[in-house]
Amino acid sequence: MDNTTPDVPSAAPPAADPLTRAVLEIDDYVAGLGWDRPALLFALVDTERLRAEEPALAEQLDLGGDSPLTPIEQDELPAGVPLDEFLATIAWPDQVAGCALAVERLMLPPSAEAQLPDGLSEAALADWVAKHPDRQEVRMTVAVLRDGRRESALRLREKDSPMDVLTGPELVPGLAAALAATFEE
Repeated sequence: MDNTTPDVPSAAPPAADPLTRAVLEIDDYVAGLGWDRPALLFALVDTERLRAEEPALAEQLDLGGDSPLTPIEQDELPAGVPLDEFLATIAWPDQVAGCALAVERLMLPPSAEAQLPDGLSEAALADWVAKHPDRQEVRMTVAVLRDGRRESALRLREKDSPMDVLTGPELVPGLAAALAATFEE
């Protein structure tokens, strides 16, 4: 862990669930960095445990808030390695209660599936999506805890406001499953 935590002003209404709060805190932090960024990985640690076991680190991170989970940004993901392959290499120490990933992607509405040409390679499909007139740029922030709980936040580039962020546990099930697998023994 690189021991940095997002310093985020709360622009969105506070969420009651600690995991939702952590996801929205990360989303707000990443939004402050701007668009067109590489994926960012975060460890989620129990704030009280961090204060008790690592008081110097907790002080360095300025954990003055009352959030039960503290996101700690990890080192940059390796360039050129597919995300699923990278996630398959992660093993978290016991002190990590969960993890989160913020990643940007292009998405199409379900109606675009009917227009999809058959037999496209992965590269050709990515090119086709990038050129589609109905494409939307989206930032997905997905978090999972060791106990299996999940939460996601979706932010469209064209509606780049904390008030327009959509949240829910099953918004990005594939990515949530990949993150959950990082906790399997």
